[in-house]
Amino acid sequence: MGHEELLARHRAVMPDWMALYYEHPIELASASGRRVTDREGRTYLDFFAGILTNAVGYDVAEISDAIRSQLATGVLHSSTLYLIRSQVELAEKIAELSGIPDAKVFFTNSGTEANETALMLATQFRRSDQVLALRNSYHGRAFATVAITGNRGWSASSLSPVKVSWVHGGYRYRSPFKDLSDADYVKACVADLREVIETTTAGDVACMIAEPIQGVGGFSSPPDGLFGAFKEVLDEYGILFVSDEVQTGWGRTGEHFWGIQSHGVTPDAMTFAKGLGNGLAIGGVVARGDLMDCLTANSLSTFGGNPIATTGALATLEYLLDNDLQANAAKLGERLIDGLRDIAADRPAVGDVRGKGLMIGLEMVGPDGAPDPAKAVAVLEGTRERGLLVGKGGLYGNVIRLAPPMTLTEDEVEEALGILEDVL
Repeated sequence: MGHEELLARHRAVMPDWMALYYEHPIELASASGRRVTDREGRTYLDFFAGILTNAVGYDVAEISDAIRSQLATGVLHSSTLYLIRSQVELAEKIAELSGIPDAKVFFTNSGTEANETALMLATQFRRSDQVLALRNSYHGRAFATVAITGNRGWSASSLSPVKVSWVHGGYRYRSPFKDLSDADYVKACVADLREVIETTTAGDVACMIAEPIQGVGGFSSPPDGLFGAFKEVLDEYGILFVSDEVQTGWGRTGEHFWGIQSHGVTPDAMTFAKGLGNGLAIGGVVARGDLMDCLTANSLSTFGGNPIATTGALATLEYLLDNDLQANAAKLGERLIDGLRDIAADRPAVGDVRGKGLMIGLEMVGPDGAPDPAKAVAVLEGTRERGLLVGKGGLYGNVIRLAPPMTLTEDEVEEALGILEDVL
């Protein structure tokens, strides 16, 4: 069965709002390393990794063997009503890596569910339904996470279980403060934060939640130190700070293991998902012990932290650390972003090249600097035709997103740069 037949069947039974890439969508049938092969036999270099999820690539023996060993026990599932050894071991590692004092961990099935959990904890702990979020943000597709998503293209409903106030800062390229120096940009955003708290809230806000680098928002980020400056204001009011590390965690940004560490601040909680499972469904929250323990009702997770997911995630985390993939992300990310800036220098259609490590965005613009989503679509299609898979996002759908597996090689960077230069 070819792609066209499967596409027809897909459209008959799947929701219209479930997006597919490409004019002629493809099915991935097999994969190895950083390459995937579609059902019709075409192989591609993967520079989006299942939306940053296949963090260490495909068909990694150490991870596959660990999963097979758990499958061999026959225990695929038990729920959190029973002790799960791999869950405890993984939680211990994440708590230690988080840098959060007296940290505890709760596992979920996705980043959306992780952020819902963080909101539940913060609102219960503070006895407040008020939340601060950033414009251009994305935090998930569930009821509360849609409410705190500052991107109209991904906000399916105006209904909300929380009262949200929106703060400037995450998307600098089109910010009203974009022409300021880094220091003045931070000052302007901090002043905005304080004014938002004083004019749109009752003061007793539950939390601020922020992505250190906005993922769906087009890999945009503020100057280093912004969230540290925000935290000083939040502390004055007792407001908790939650860092959404669903896309920035596990060393992908290169310079730090968690994206928020660029800002010199330890959050009260962090949410995570995607790359931890290298394709398995797993997410979670790591938070201060008193915050994590604030719920007074019974709770559990049927599937969150199950034996298969936590065994695979533990093997993924160990592989990532043992092979220092964070350093690889830093080294090859620098080469990639330098190469892209060289390419963009005489191509005015590329308005901005930004990012850290292996998390890089190209903002496509028209002659007047306005967002040009058609150009982004052309790059998406053109790279696929030449054997490279990339992502797309941004508030206006005009940003190409590059986030290859962190096992990327130097030769693969040069191959991708060659294709992107040709397409651009």
